[in-house]
Amino acid sequence: MDMKVMNLALWSSHCRPPFKFISTSWRLGHSIPSFSVNPKQTLKWERTRYSIYGDYNPKSVDSDIYNCNLKITKLGRQRKVEEARQIFVEMPHRDIVSYTSMITVYLKNGDLYKAEELFRTMPGRSIVADSAMIDGYAKANRINDARRIFDRMPDRNVFSWTSLISGYLSIGRVDEARQFFNQMSDRNIVAWTTMVLGYARNGLISDARDIFDKMPDKNIVAWTVMIKSYVEDCQIDEARKLFNEMPHRNLYSWNIMILGYLDAGRVSEAIELFKLMPQRNAISWTTMLTGLARNGLIENARQYFDQMPKKDIAAWNAMITAYADDGLMSEAKELFNLMPEKNILTWNTIIDGHARNGPKHEALKHLVLMLRAGSRPNEITVTSVLTACNGLVETVQAHALVILLGFEDDTSLTNSLVTMYSRNGDIGSARIAFENLRAKDSVSWSAMILAYSNHGYADHALEVFARMLRSGTKPHEITFVGVLSACSHAGLVDKGLRLFYTISQAYGLEPTAEHYSCLVDLLGRAGKVDEAFKVVSQMPQGKQDGAILGALLSACKLHGNVAVANQVGEALIELEPTSSGGYVLLASVYAAHEKWSDFAGVRKKMKERKVRKVPGFSQIEVKNRTHVFFVGDKSHPQVKEIYALLKEILLPQMIDMGYCKRTPILLV
Repeated sequence: MDMKVMNLALWSSHCRPPFKFISTSWRLGHSIPSFSVNPKQTLKWERTRYSIYGDYNPKSVDSDIYNCNLKITKLGRQRKVEEARQIFVEMPHRDIVSYTSMITVYLKNGDLYKAEELFRTMPGRSIVADSAMIDGYAKANRINDARRIFDRMPDRNVFSWTSLISGYLSIGRVDEARQFFNQMSDRNIVAWTTMVLGYARNGLISDARDIFDKMPDKNIVAWTVMIKSYVEDCQIDEARKLFNEMPHRNLYSWNIMILGYLDAGRVSEAIELFKLMPQRNAISWTTMLTGLARNGLIENARQYFDQMPKKDIAAWNAMITAYADDGLMSEAKELFNLMPEKNILTWNTIIDGHARNGPKHEALKHLVLMLRAGSRPNEITVTSVLTACNGLVETVQAHALVILLGFEDDTSLTNSLVTMYSRNGDIGSARIAFENLRAKDSVSWSAMILAYSNHGYADHALEVFARMLRSGTKPHEITFVGVLSACSHAGLVDKGLRLFYTISQAYGLEPTAEHYSCLVDLLGRAGKVDEAFKVVSQMPQGKQDGAILGALLSACKLHGNVAVANQVGEALIELEPTSSGGYVLLASVYAAHEKWSDFAGVRKKMKERKVRKVPGFSQIEVKNRTHVFFVGDKSHPQVKEIYALLKEILLPQMIDMGYCKRTPILLV
């Protein structure tokens, strides 16, 4: 649950004007408190300063400069930086306030470079400009530059100190932040709160609590920071203790406490607390319905949704997402149709829901509806559409949409395209999409390696892997699955073995069960069944699974190694007693060597355990319709034509290509 914005309005009572704690749009837990400069107070403070030092005479103040300074600040507040800069450049005379105002405008609009450039050309010093630059450098993680200005300041205020402390905390240098905090002679509530939040953000909950307990005056921000920290650290009871001690609570503190209970699965306590709330907002209701759905209480979530006095778009999206995540697409679609206003998240949710849960054609249908409604799809939309594509034609159309929307340089989307083209057998299009991608990541390289490997192009897969290494991209676990599989298909045993051992030795990765399965398949295909058996025997505890034993048993069948098949087959049957695969493979080994008593023993064990062999099947898609054919099944309406085609045309061609007809062994 993304908690909304929490507003703060804390004036710094100890710092010199014109500084105040920023009063809008602070997202709790996402940023160290920032500060703003009040332009009118800046002018008053600068005039006072000039008067103190004897360099200011009210009667000689140029009203044009004063007005220009106000305009610069006003335009900066409206984010009209260029207009503000134009006024500054065209001023015939400027004072310290002019420079300070323009520097502040640059900083508030995220242009540290221009602020820094102007700061260097200032004709004099200003505590306001110095402090603003310290804050700007700190937010940009240029803490050394911030420290340099701080050290040379002849006079400092709370804002200067707190900005520097905030900078150290934001980059995790908490010890230095604490040193400066201890050196402060005059701390205000902002400084204390900054320390509490900084420690909490760095995961130092006990240190944050220590500062919190020492605060002379605790504001609602500090209370909420501590509660949120305990909630995120799964100390829900400690969070509740603090919550109960709070002298004043706001909506955010109630919502974060309820969210904590829901995340911890303590639904009844969340419901109880929700009932005690003196007032609720849309976030409160949405938190409840999302949390209930996440805990499997989808009907209760719907009740809260229906009871909401006013449903905002976030609540509608949350309920639709809850239904989609639970696979209830008819309910999700019903709400979607009732929704008065939809945004990009709504469309993405319904499209992704159908892509994951089906029917997949509904995902493509809603894409068309989205375009007709005038909503522009984004990268997430197209990614969901790609997963809903069943065939090559749909994949090509999705690719055209990617190009039309200008997303062809999106790495994640192109990775999905490579995978989808490969899945549909179009390696050429997969390669074109891959080669045209400018910013290839490890997923891009791995997708292309797997595409080549899965279609038997071992040499191409290894070539792409070599290019990947030359590019400096570090391979990950999936990369090695593709490479080892390619070595297996090409019979490159020595190369495959070397690559397997580089997984941990060169790249520090832990070989997975899938890697071991590839290695066993590699050795088994090459006839090195005993070596493969040795690998399986020496595998780490917990890595041995059905796929690995099945690969070894298949190798035993291929090369007629009955001795190893006895051990591996029994192990596979015991590991997966309800799966027919192990029984069938082991029985096939016995039948091939005419060990009929052992063969009968396997059949007997299957009958005793009531294990049925899953019939083999094949499927083909013709004109967006999938046709499935099971072994021995003659229920298809065109079965006569199909068998005639097989007998008269395909079977002779298969025999000419070396196909050897074998008598099947059926286990029922």
